[in-house]
Amino acid sequence: MSRLTPPVGADDHALGPADAPVTLVEYGDYECPHCGRAAPIVERVVRRFGDRLRFVFRNFPLTEMHPHAEHAAEAAESAGAHGGERGFWAMHHAIYAHQQDGPDALGDARLAEYAGELGLDGRAVLADVRAERSAERIQSDFMSGVRSGVNGTPTFFINGRRFDEAWDDEGLSAAIERAGARGQA
Repeated sequence: MSRLTPPVGADDHALGPADAPVTLVEYGDYECPHCGRAAPIVERVVRRFGDRLRFVFRNFPLTEMHPHAEHAAEAAESAGAHGGERGFWAMHHAIYAHQQDGPDALGDARLAEYAGELGLDGRAVLADVRAERSAERIQSDFMSGVRSGVNGTPTFFINGRRFDEAWDDEGLSAAIERAGARGQA
């Protein structure tokens, strides 16, 4: 069973309390259709578990298959730089909400539009994307995925252990329940 390397740290994008009994980490690609299907499932699981769960997202853009994935990750990171964690998560959700809106849904102009709709400076986000200001951060996430045995997206880890079961509502929820029970034993 693969282990998360490195473990979750202060620089990770996280929803939920740091002391939650369960941490769910996703390595995702914003253009991956499987990640797009997983996004609302993860949102429901996060809501269901509330303060008992911390959710962390790490970038794993598969650029050979998904030509817009890198820029989408850059846009989410830029939104975080301009709007803090709220900005990152708002852009994260917006990208997945629009992912299937057509061939240009994740093009640079649309990414700038989404940022503007969120109250961020779309031009500044676009400038960051084009300058690859977050390339080092994205590469660091990607390499941590490689070290952790990630070979596709989405890949999930629960409390540092790779989760290879069905990532539907029931599968993720049951695994989180089990991990929470182990943590309280």
